Amino acid sequence: MSGKTVRSYRYRNITRPVARAGLLLSAGLLFAGAFPTVVHAMPVNVGDAMTAATAYHDHGEYERDFTSVIQEASAWVRLRAAHVSKPALVLDIDETSLSNWPEMAANHFAYFRDGRCDSLPEGPCGVEAWEQSARAKAFPATLALYTQAQEHDVAVFFITGRREREREETARNLEEAGYHNWAGLVLREDGSHTPSASEYKSAARRAIEQKGYHIIANIGDQLSDLAGGHAERGFLLPNPFYRIP
Repeated sequence: MSGKTVRSYRYRNITRPVARAGLLLSAGLLFAGAFPTVVHAMPVNVGDAMTAATAYHDHGEYERDFTSVIQEASAWVRLRAAHVSKPALVLDIDETSLSNWPEMAANHFAYFRDGRCDSLPEGPCGVEAWEQSARAKAFPATLALYTQAQEHDVAVFFITGRREREREETARNLEEAGYHNWAGLVLREDGSHTPSASEYKSAARRAIEQKGYHIIANIGDQLSDLAGGHAERGFLLPNPFYRIP
């Protein structure tokens, strides 16, 4: 089955702090007193982008936008659950079911593979060490959706880009965060390679369908979580913090 709809959320305020500067840069002029200084156009300043992303999270807009998308998904799950055979819900894990904010904030949104994460909130905090620590917290809105889905006899599957070698820690983190009795937890095989995350995830959804399930909703924070079909509807959560193609 091919996906029909992707719910994409527009971030309202994150670009505002840098948009004004961008207008000046695109014009090629920054004014110091009465004398213009000529500059070349350039990409968005990384420092400004980091400040805007942090403010978007800390001022509560991230949570509000996130919850809005989950609420729309919840309404859809309630609507469709009783009308298909073996309904299923697919959830991504990172920045969908579990929040990695402590690791991201400590690293100022940079990616570190190494780092023991023993000085939080100071970094560096390596991604693998963080995931293996199983300290990520559930998003309350996603956990509520998860509970609702199970109450409506919807099987819930997690499909994550994490590797198979992290299965034990990932399962423990999900359990401790409040996710219990899922129908499946799909991780990437160690050493496997696909051109994009979307190819791996769409193949995983196809495999779920081949078991007789009807995926009524697929939820993730990356377009690559949703691309490739094999779900009635896709719901895209806000994530200005990183991109996975």
